[in-house]
Amino acid sequence: MRHPDRATLALHAGGDLGPIARWRTQRHLATCADCRDEAAAFHGVRAILPELAETPEISWNRLAAEMKANIRVGLAAGECVRTGQTPLRETPLFTRARAVVAFASVVVLLFAGLVLEHPGPGAPKYDGVVVQTTANGIQVREGGQALRLLHSGAQNVLYSVGAQGSMRARYVDPETGYVTINNVYAD
Repeated sequence: MRHPDRATLALHAGGDLGPIARWRTQRHLATCADCRDEAAAFHGVRAILPELAETPEISWNRLAAEMKANIRVGLAAGECVRTGQTPLRETPLFTRARAVVAFASVVVLLFAGLVLEHPGPGAPKYDGVVVQTTANGIQVREGGQALRLLHSGAQNVLYSVGAQGSMRARYVDPETGYVTINNVYAD
């Protein structure tokens, strides 16, 4: 037998369950004494809640006036101990110096991007075994020699690269309609 959770029993005690949930809970309470006792406890707590909610008479207007006076006293005390420094917002947000620094930062960032994207002619070349993709295939290159597997005309080529220097290209051959898988390993 599955017992309803405490939230369901509390909602049932308050009469806040929907019709189907109320019917299921009532059916369960008719056969389960433990859940029935817990629901009765929730109903008892619900009965004493209105008494707990009563508050003594408070003069809300007097309380609001006292709070405003305390805030004013605190602000006046803050003015007395304040140093002669100007607040941050009295300086303009956009100055010529800030604009120059921002523009120079953007220029440096663009220049760094171009250098990293297209290294100059003095960039070191790797002489070891290189596994790479080309415009129409994948290849293994070492020095001046290369082994290239072509997949010309294929669309949606899926490349995957392994950590040990392997590369795989999978595609559908446009002439035959077969799935072709090329693997290249560098040892």
